[in-house]
Amino acid sequence: MYAMQGLQPFEAIAIWAVFGIAILGLLYAIFLRSQILREDKGTEKMQEVWNAIKDGADTYLRRQLRSILPLIAILTVALFFSVYIVPPSPEALERFEGVDPNTVRLWIGIARALAFIMGAGFSLAVGQIGMRMAVEANVRVASASRRGFGEALRIAYRAGTITGMLTDGLGLLGGTIIFILLGIAAPDALLGFGFGGTLLALFMRVGGGIFTKAADVGADLVGKVEAGIPEDDPRNPAVIADLVGDNVGDCAGMAADIFESYEVTIVAGLILGIALWNITGRLEWIIFPLLVRGIGVLSSIVGTYFVRAGKTGKSEDAMQAIFSGFLTSAVISAVLFFIAGFIYLNNQAMDQWGGWWRLPTAVGVGVLLAILIDRLTEYFTGTHAAPVNDIKRSADTGPATLILNGVSVGFESSVWSVLVIALTIVASIFIFGTIPGVDGVARATFILYGVAMTGIGMLTLTGNNVAMDSFGPIADNANGIGEMSWSGQTDKATREAKQIMADLDAVGNTTKAITKGVAIGSAVIAAVALFGSFLVDVSRAQAGLGIPVEQQIQTIGIRVDVPQVFVGVLLGAALPWLFSSFAIQAVARAASLIVIEVRRQFKLGVLEGKVKPDYRQAVAISTTAAQKELVSLALLGVVTPIVIGLTLQVEALGGFLAGIIVSGQLLAVFLNNSGGAWDNAKKLIEDEPKDIAGNTGKGSERHKAGVVGDTVGDPFKDTAGPALNPMIKVVNLVSVIIAPIVVQYSGATGSTLIMVWVVALVLLGVLTWAVIRSKAPAPSMMMEAKAVGAPRTK
Repeated sequence: MYAMQGLQPFEAIAIWAVFGIAILGLLYAIFLRSQILREDKGTEKMQEVWNAIKDGADTYLRRQLRSILPLIAILTVALFFSVYIVPPSPEALERFEGVDPNTVRLWIGIARALAFIMGAGFSLAVGQIGMRMAVEANVRVASASRRGFGEALRIAYRAGTITGMLTDGLGLLGGTIIFILLGIAAPDALLGFGFGGTLLALFMRVGGGIFTKAADVGADLVGKVEAGIPEDDPRNPAVIADLVGDNVGDCAGMAADIFESYEVTIVAGLILGIALWNITGRLEWIIFPLLVRGIGVLSSIVGTYFVRAGKTGKSEDAMQAIFSGFLTSAVISAVLFFIAGFIYLNNQAMDQWGGWWRLPTAVGVGVLLAILIDRLTEYFTGTHAAPVNDIKRSADTGPATLILNGVSVGFESSVWSVLVIALTIVASIFIFGTIPGVDGVARATFILYGVAMTGIGMLTLTGNNVAMDSFGPIADNANGIGEMSWSGQTDKATREAKQIMADLDAVGNTTKAITKGVAIGSAVIAAVALFGSFLVDVSRAQAGLGIPVEQQIQTIGIRVDVPQVFVGVLLGAALPWLFSSFAIQAVARAASLIVIEVRRQFKLGVLEGKVKPDYRQAVAISTTAAQKELVSLALLGVVTPIVIGLTLQVEALGGFLAGIIVSGQLLAVFLNNSGGAWDNAKKLIEDEPKDIAGNTGKGSERHKAGVVGDTVGDPFKDTAGPALNPMIKVVNLVSVIIAPIVVQYSGATGSTLIMVWVVALVLLGVLTWAVIRSKAPAPSMMMEAKAVGAPRTK
């Protein structure tokens, strides 16, 4: 293999070792699964609640899969032709030297289509298997809470680690297999692999986010605010839908989200690595990112065993334990990066390009970025820092001031996050922009490669990140199962178990916010790296048409003083806001119907015990709302860049990407952190001891203000904000894929020009349909509204 692709024996052995580490990560996930399934599932009542959650989640995911398969089939065919209608890349011709170019195009087209299916399949597997393991774990965590804090923490975190190892293992396995088979032609297929994973993540993020927050908002507004009953009270008809939503939104959605970030950063790194191979003739730029990923899997496995509860058994103790595991993995990774860099990169050939230390340093900066975003997000959303406590105090004057305070926290946190990411890019400039004798286009390519390496470093600890995120919904569901199963029990063991669950739930809120912050940061870094890949691919396509170097996009750049480029920037900046608007509208519509349904059942005597709550209605309403938005919101990300490229040309498409990266980053961080801060402020109010006058604690006016803030923040932090991550990367990947085609037909005349405009107009019609569909309620929802007496939405 290595003789054919130009690899040295050590490099070939290293690639196969990385392949073996990917398999090891999957085997470790299977090992942890066997551990979790051996744990006790609790009482019969607990298992009854658990089965209802399990059935609801399974039903939703089956329906979701049926909704998205037709679009996956259409895009598979489109990806095949995206390669077949343009000349093959120089790397593909070199990889298949002596083969007819038309045959090479056919092979690469098939490889991209199959890689797309593999990426989508792996993303789906990570989401669905991870969610099912979370469902298996939640009842076991609830049962373990009766045995102690440490036991419950261990089960919850290791169950989350299963999803983390699936993400690590499958992401590394897919990229390594493609590289082994295609060598330097791998980026052509890796674009399909990354796009498949990203598109599935967008589907799961949008659908799961709408489902979970429609149920959560509806359950809280009627249950807590109007009826004054506790969260997860079994009399609330929306409580099962709420608990199901935690799994399909936070577990399946987030796992698929981080999986696609994991894929996309390696795609961008390898594309830019091959660009550097063309400049330097060295394969180290391509091999080292794969070695980094293998090191990350090993470090995550070791870090799992450093998550242990301390002596106090409190929420701050759990947070410290989880962060210690994360920090342990980070330190191990950083040390191994430099060891691997010294062994592999310390040679005379690499000394000509600045020395061996530059690559591991860039990766180390990425690890540091993940830690900084971790700490920054915890500061703005954690229960022990000033921002959340300020929001809690503002509840004294009602929901309006509480919401205003949360909005200000979200705004400020966005600025600090941008500064941290900007400093990371500046670090790449210092590391790779100072190589002696490198300037112009080559210098820009080195810097962008450095940005890609920071993204790879940032997601080195993907296993830890996903474990932290899955921990949140597992603890939340365990808390809900305990509340529903132990309702009315007041013995000491039950009270202690409930407090353990409440403490773990509070920690879960913070870990979810932290991992969303990391996901947003990685999305921006990956998008910047993909932007570099876009410039490389456009310049390559322009060179193929005979355009001089001085007129290529890498030389002249993206000039915002050109009117159509500025229009592209404006449209790119606007798209995240339109996308978020439609996602939040969908939650608001469905939540309104759930509010009406819960009120209807309360009037029938559910609260008094005259009739049993019908949990199926809320699940059906949430499922219908989520399925309606899947395809239409995905089309916003897929079709819009194609229309921009075909109508305004490739330079405007570059401006479009710049606009969406900047605007999407600011908006996503604002939505994530303001929502997380409101949620934890509400929990702090709930933990207050009640006074005689009823001015503090659950049921007080302060608590109602906190619940209102929490319900406003729910679709922010769990629907619109997280879904922006895959949406930004879908747009970037589609742009990289479509760029050579846009360049190919940029000078079209006559019938070819007419054909291009016909395609653009058809796609514009598809985009219009998607917008209209997103704004309209689903027919079944309209009938449901009529049945329960709601005003029919126009």
